[in-house]
Order: sequence, then structure tokens, then C-alpha cells
Amino acid sequence: MSAGDQRPAGATAGSGEPDAPWKLPRRGLLFGGAAAGLGALAAAGAHLAGAGVQQAGNPAPDDPAESVHGSGIVPFHGDRQAGITTAAQAHGVFVALDLRPGTTRAAVKALLRLLSDDAANLCAGKPALADTEGELAQVPARLTVTFGFGPGLVAAVDPARAPGWLKPLPAFSIDRLQPGFSDGDLLLQICADDPLTVAHAQRMLLKDSRSFATVRWVQTGFRRSYGSEKSGTTMRNLFGQVDGTSNPAPGGPDNERVVWGGGEIPAWTANGTSVVVRRIAMNLDKWDEADRVGREESVGRRLSNGAPLTGTQEHDEPDLTAKSKLGFPVISDVSHLRRARPEDSSQRIFRRAYNYDAAPGAGGVSDSGLIFVAYQADVDRQFTPIQRRLDQMDMLNQWTTPVGSAVFAIPPGCREDGFVGDGLFA
Repeated sequence: MSAGDQRPAGATAGSGEPDAPWKLPRRGLLFGGAAAGLGALAAAGAHLAGAGVQQAGNPAPDDPAESVHGSGIVPFHGDRQAGITTAAQAHGVFVALDLRPGTTRAAVKALLRLLSDDAANLCAGKPALADTEGELAQVPARLTVTFGFGPGLVAAVDPARAPGWLKPLPAFSIDRLQPGFSDGDLLLQICADDPLTVAHAQRMLLKDSRSFATVRWVQTGFRRSYGSEKSGTTMRNLFGQVDGTSNPAPGGPDNERVVWGGGEIPAWTANGTSVVVRRIAMNLDKWDEADRVGREESVGRRLSNGAPLTGTQEHDEPDLTAKSKLGFPVISDVSHLRRARPEDSSQRIFRRAYNYDAAPGAGGVSDSGLIFVAYQADVDRQFTPIQRRLDQMDMLNQWTTPVGSAVFAIPPGCREDGFVGDGLFA
């Protein structure tokens, strides 16, 4: 999506003839004409300004056509953490920290209180406690900060409270995991519609953390810019695929069950959930070699709008029994749609992924992929069975390689006088 700038043309008046005394009257006439011309231009400028045309460097504050979204605020405090079922923002950074050796239970409590206080201020458009660039906090742009606890943090506070699934995922044959993108004791998921807001919040929170923890990895991701598409449009990944069509709608009963347990799948704690963060490298150069038919068959959906190959609209229910004229399944049994789609309705997840595009290595064209972020009440019951099927057979495995993996428990939200994770210290 592109937009063009309208620039008013500048005009200069002058004579190419040499000055001479007998031409003074003419020069006066020319001067008067130029003044009149400038007056006409000024009048035209006033008319354009009145018509709503905004000149570069001279904003019109009362222009009803201009819409600014930076003041949007997502409350930090509440029963559940923001940034999970919140409508996904355009930019995100995922930071994993490792606690310093010997970090005590009391130190973890101090860290979480400090992080929570500063995150609450930043999300409200206010500077953090020791914010020396407070002006950068004044545009929250729907900032959310979500905390996740790894095995090491829970073990440092109360090992008995750790859910059984809080551990690295099983080894999968397709994985080529790198320690620089895997595991961690504390996750900071920072998302907003403005990348400057994200960068500032990240710096403030890392300043809070440096006495208690070290950075293990950082992954920066993006979606379409805010306003590029209608709200609620399913994101596209860098393969051009519509990514996340089958997500249970936030606020609905399916989402309540999938993400928060909903009484059917016991979450590790009330208003808590889990997150799996997988970094999936996508070989775009090899993807370029596949034709459109091959790409759509590997996914099981149309690239144009994400519709299943047996339907016409994105959210049409796929017909997994449909056969082609030659008797082959229209949606292949080894397509991504088929392998990711569970027979057991409890095996569902809520995706909140981001694209990444890193600097390519020497001689490369791209180092791109997906920061796959999945929320679910129970990793073992919901996420792992899906991943096992994809590991066994998925046509997309020809172009994708998981290079990072981490699992975190997501604690409940907190009150204004509390902090995220305070329930672990009760």
C-alpha cells in the first residue's frame, strides 16, 4: 500500500534583460505584477488550506481527514495480562532473560515489582521511574507488556507451583534449534503500533532488569502497519499466506476454553495460561521456485484470500473428503491445513505470530521467517500433539525450519497495588 505526497509548485518571477534606467517604469510594472502574482498565490494557498490540503512542514491541526492513533491505551492492570487476546499490534519484540546465578526469591520479587510498575506507566503513556527520555513514553500506541515465567524463575520462587508442561518441548526431527533463540527464565513480550514506542519500552525494562538478569535472546517482529488493513484482517506471513485463519475469536467461548482453560482444560492457575515461542526460518529463495499451484497445495488454502481449496472465502469450512476428477483429495492429506487440523477438538491453540526479516549472511538474499507465538491453557495437551503431526509429515517442512523454541507460563494480571506474579509469593 502506498501513498503519494502532494507538493505545491513554487514559482519565481524575473527578467532575463539587463537593467537600464529607461526601463524603470517597466521594472516597476513587473514588480507590481509580481506582487499581484504573489498575492494571487497567497490567495490560492489560503483556498487550498481551506480545502483541507496540507502542505509539507505546515500541519493543519484541525484537519478532520488526519487521524492520529498514538494515544491509544491498553490498560496494564486487570485479572488477566494484556497482550494475549488483545488485537495484535503492528510491532513486537520478544526478550528472554536469564536470572543471574544466586538470584534469590526476594530478588525475583523485587524485579517483578519494578518491571510491573514501569510497564504500567509506559502502557499509560507515562515515563518509567528512571526514564531520562520521558518524551518517548508519551505515545503509547496501544503498548502492551506481557510477562512469561520460565522453569528457572518458577524454581527460584516456588518449585511446587510449576505446571508439568513448563519444560522444553520434546525433540522434533525437523528442529535445528539454536541456543541463542531458545529457552529462558523470564519473557518480556512488548507490542505496540509504533516501533519507537516498542524500542523505548524495551530499553526501560532492560535497565530495570540488568542487576537481576542477563539477556538471553531478542526477537523483533512486525505485521502490517496500523491502518494498512481493516481491523480484524488475518495477518499474512512472508510466504504471502494468510496466517491464523482458524484462531478462536477473542471473547468467544472457544477462545475462553483454548487460552484460559474454560473449565475443560485446567490452566496452571486462575487467569493464567502458557505461551510457546518458536522461531521458524522460512527459505524464501526456495519458495520462489515453487509455482502457485504447488504453493497452494502445500498449504491447502488459496493464496489470494486464504480460503480452503474446497471453498471460496477465508472462513469457509474445509471439506476434507472432497476428491478431484482424478480421485485425489482436493486438500492433500499432507498439506499444512490437514496436518495442523486436529481430530480432537481440545487440540487447539491461539496464534499471535509476527514476521521477522533479519540481515542475510554473506551471499544470501534473505534471512526471514516467523516468530510463531501460540497461547494455550496446557502445552502438553494442546500444542505438542499438533507439533508432532507437523513433524511427522507436512509439505511446508520443505521450506521451513524451526531454529528457536521456548515455553513460558503466563501468570495472571495484577491489581494497581500488586505486581505480575505476586500470586507465586502468597
